[in-house]
Amino acid sequence: MERYDVVIIGTGAGGGTLAWSLAGTGKRVLLLERGDYVPRETDNWSTRAVNVEGRYHTKESWLDKNGKELHPHTNYYVGGNTKFYGAALFRMRKEDFGELPHYGGVSPRWPVAYDEMEPWYTAAERLYEVHGARGEDPTDPWASAPYPRPAVSHEPRIQQLSDDLAKMGYRPFHVPLGIRLDETNRRKSPCIRCATCDGHPCLVNAKADAQTMCVDPALERGNVTLLTNAKAVRLETDAAGGEVTRVVVEREGRAESYAADVFVVSCGAINSAALLLRSANARHPKGLANGSDVVGRHYMGHINSVLMAISREPNPSVFQKTLALNDFYFRSDDGDLPLGHISFVGKLDAATLSAGAPRIVPGMTLDFLARHSLDFWLTSEDLPDPSNRVTLDRDGRIVLSYVPNNEESHVRLTRKLKSILKAIDCEEHLIPLQLFVGQRIPLAGVAHQNGTIRFGDDPGTSALDRNCKAHEVDNLYVVDASFFPSSAAVNPALTIMANALRVGAHLKERLG
Repeated sequence: MERYDVVIIGTGAGGGTLAWSLAGTGKRVLLLERGDYVPRETDNWSTRAVNVEGRYHTKESWLDKNGKELHPHTNYYVGGNTKFYGAALFRMRKEDFGELPHYGGVSPRWPVAYDEMEPWYTAAERLYEVHGARGEDPTDPWASAPYPRPAVSHEPRIQQLSDDLAKMGYRPFHVPLGIRLDETNRRKSPCIRCATCDGHPCLVNAKADAQTMCVDPALERGNVTLLTNAKAVRLETDAAGGEVTRVVVEREGRAESYAADVFVVSCGAINSAALLLRSANARHPKGLANGSDVVGRHYMGHINSVLMAISREPNPSVFQKTLALNDFYFRSDDGDLPLGHISFVGKLDAATLSAGAPRIVPGMTLDFLARHSLDFWLTSEDLPDPSNRVTLDRDGRIVLSYVPNNEESHVRLTRKLKSILKAIDCEEHLIPLQLFVGQRIPLAGVAHQNGTIRFGDDPGTSALDRNCKAHEVDNLYVVDASFFPSSAAVNPALTIMANALRVGAHLKERLG
């Protein structure tokens, strides 16, 4: 059985970033990825292949709380779900790290404060080449450095909307984006501002994803090894249960085992919890590192929806995901509680709209809707509930039980956006795409999954300590979004990346 200094399970925002962080130490690092590289093919840029046919989604099925089959919208490839993300890289707000009241309850305090995370946010923004402009977002926390790249410019229709919002007294801002774009030299720019960035893999490797920015550079060093098509099925411990001794992997139809001094789990919040639950033994009967009974609990995925507004003016924008609005993030003019975040999704086209047979306004075609639409993404915070959880059925299949909460905030946020759009002469149109339930992203939409292996200072109420090490297992760490005690209302990717760098610094000290 081959032995390494560190085994990292998963190559996404957490595992991939951590591998990059440790690559320069000279320690032997093994990266395990259950999938392979995303194939480079023209379907990378096909909205029909990606959005309608689900070409890159996993074909496995889970179960919901009623035992009904659930086909998750998730992807198993080198780089994890960052291969398909929209590259919106937000810092959590400073207040998100503290206790915050909401319409549906209270969002808990994190064991680390924003000030402790700030230098790692700055490092992650540099690593992922984030474009943005400090000071535009009224909720933006303090930062020790400017964004490493200038904000991505708005196309004319989005700039017009930004100007309209500003005239109404709002403070629209440029979305911080991790794309490898040079607008001063478009001829040499890796990014060409195509229409298939959000939700698609990048055919020209111009998205700042974990594979491109971290895994591939780490592999250039001789001390980092990647095994693809290698699914971790179980972690085994010593007789006392205090240390992991090996990981058991299914690879090419065979069982393989790998030993290490340190094991890091980063399979995504749902699969990481499932792995620890599958690793139960006599010393850990409820699942590995689960004496507190919190592993798998407190699942969060945000309350997300898409609102497609039909404007009288055409929207010929190609890359429209450049504008956001956080004026209602913490409060609104009719209440002092948080509502959430508003930004854009990638431009919807007729092929994508055809997936759900949307209600057509008389006289309008799908092409007309697509040409005139402004396609908004709304996110509100969902709150940690121990009953929202990941479990396993008797056959070891994942069961995802979830009941939405804090919905009043999302109802209010949607109402606010509709009122703004009406004031600037747009007709809102809720599109029930196959990817949505009504206007809501359904349970299968797990892109923002977090919270299932929470960290904290109290071993009785958390599974991990402040360094994301298991309280009960000395050499086990978790660096995907499992560690989140709360979900905030912005995309989790940058916080995962920043925390992976923070944990990487800790592991460098430990490994010596």
